[in-house]
Amino acid sequence: MGLRLPFAIGRRMQRAKDSRRVVSRNRRAALEYELEETLEAGLVLLGSEVKSLRGGTANLEDSWISIDEGGHAQLLKAHIPPYAQAGPANHDPLRPRRLLLHRHEARQLRQRLKERGLTLVPVQLYFQGPWIKLECAVARGKKLHDKRATLREKEDRREMDRTLRGR
Repeated sequence: MGLRLPFAIGRRMQRAKDSRRVVSRNRRAALEYELEETLEAGLVLLGSEVKSLRGGTANLEDSWISIDEGGHAQLLKAHIPPYAQAGPANHDPLRPRRLLLHRHEARQLRQRLKERGLTLVPVQLYFQGPWIKLECAVARGKKLHDKRATLREKEDRREMDRTLRGR
């Protein structure tokens, strides 16, 4: 048995911490909102929810984030399907989930959200090492013509990629 050096263990742990595995993306968020600034938050989850997320299934499409007066942020209407092997100890798929934010971050976000037309939208849910993180964005709703312009730009980019690939 060889001698293990502490710095080798540290590097391995650092590599695991830097890896990011996306579980779910909210694709509608970029279409329906102008994303202004993003932040990362942890989630308070049950064991069956974590097991279900390790399977790679979740839906953030119709979800949003609210911050109450006490500074507690919650992810609402995010669908994490029940874990099949959990049995009677399973979770409610649409239950509100608390976000882990510093008090000053929650206070600043609450002040930002008081501005007209701003909301807090979940963008993606991912594993960062052993932890589950939620990337959320302060967003402003788009008008119909803005959504059409976004779709047109996306279509044009796709068309240019096709022509460049065809050469």
